[in-house]
Amino acid sequence: MTGFAAVDVIRAKRDGGVLSDAQIDWVVSAYTRGDVADEQMAALAMAILLRGMTGPEIARWTAAMIASGERLDLSAVPRPTVDKHSTGGVGDKITLPLTPLVAACGAAVPQLSGRGLGHTGGTLDKLEAIPGWRATLSNREFLTQLAEVGAVVCAAGAELAPADRKLYALRDVTGTVEAIPLIASSIMSKKIAEGTGALVLDVKVGSGAFMKSADDARELARTMVELGGAHGVRTVALLTDMSTPLGLAVGNAVEVAESVEVLAGGGPADVVELTLALAREMLGAVGLGDVDPAEALKDGRAMDSWRAMVRAQGGDPEASLPAAAETEVVRAESDGYVTGVDAYGVGLAAWRLGAGRARKEDPVSAAAGVVLHRRPGDPVRAGDVLYELRADDAARIPAAAADAAGAVTVAATPPAATPLVLERIG
Repeated sequence: MTGFAAVDVIRAKRDGGVLSDAQIDWVVSAYTRGDVADEQMAALAMAILLRGMTGPEIARWTAAMIASGERLDLSAVPRPTVDKHSTGGVGDKITLPLTPLVAACGAAVPQLSGRGLGHTGGTLDKLEAIPGWRATLSNREFLTQLAEVGAVVCAAGAELAPADRKLYALRDVTGTVEAIPLIASSIMSKKIAEGTGALVLDVKVGSGAFMKSADDARELARTMVELGGAHGVRTVALLTDMSTPLGLAVGNAVEVAESVEVLAGGGPADVVELTLALAREMLGAVGLGDVDPAEALKDGRAMDSWRAMVRAQGGDPEASLPAAAETEVVRAESDGYVTGVDAYGVGLAAWRLGAGRARKEDPVSAAAGVVLHRRPGDPVRAGDVLYELRADDAARIPAAAADAAGAVTVAATPPAATPLVLERIG
């Protein structure tokens, strides 16, 4: 590959230029192998944040990220493959019931997931609350489970888009996380490299989401849908509301418990609604649109699929989940209606309780979290329980209580209802 000077690539983007395919291929490859220094890639990432990228630039950058490592071949899997990716939110446990549900309907779901950072939770952290469950699988274990069970949720291997692994960590400490071209290429390089045939994106918008505005969320969704199509992966996106936490549970074990309720045919209405909406999109994307996922929740097939998936990764689906040592109950001070439960404030409270981490290497508490007893629109009387704060260490509760207190509001009149699914793109 023709060599370039990193500083020339940086200057080109700094000055608003369009990077050539050769420049992009070189800089991604050279950074991955260590020939471009962190400070140089940090400068380029900032230039991309400020100057943006054209559609062809983003497509080539994504292709270069994929080419930095291996690409899984799922052609031997006897079912059509389809995956889901969420841009992250508070109480967003949807992967847990969705993956086995879609598998129970005849598709195979190769779900490579991540860990939480800050106020947003991570799917792997939640599943690790199940005794014995393991997140790390070899490629052979991954493919075998996908073929036999139809559902896998695990960590991405080190050889899958290694350029993204390195660049993601750099963006996190250089104020360039928000660059839409880099977000889109980060997500899509991993999803395309995993080899799935179709992909459904859940792009969150609101206070608890990464994208606070609908316009930014829409731009990100469209960019990712175009990237998927360019790489032969049928991709659709739903814009969904993340101004309020999903469901009633925010944490790790508490979200697993709520997911099991959904698989048993119950659970909060919003979690069920979004799970079914995404399941229908996933099944439709692989030609199984005639299958009704709601029936698989009712007749127990989804629960059977969940148990098989958990057992295949060493977990005990019947085991008791960790319980917090300390609980503080917060009650309403007046009659009225819950008018708001701010997702960011609740997510921050759960993080302070120990459910999340400030740095990637930090441990998390399986038992910590926030359990809501009321959602926006619900009536309350003075003395009714609004929410519980759960922690392993009582010293964590006061700071969390301050965050949660500002997040839950009660007033004399109920709020207007808002839709959960805002828009479909693709």
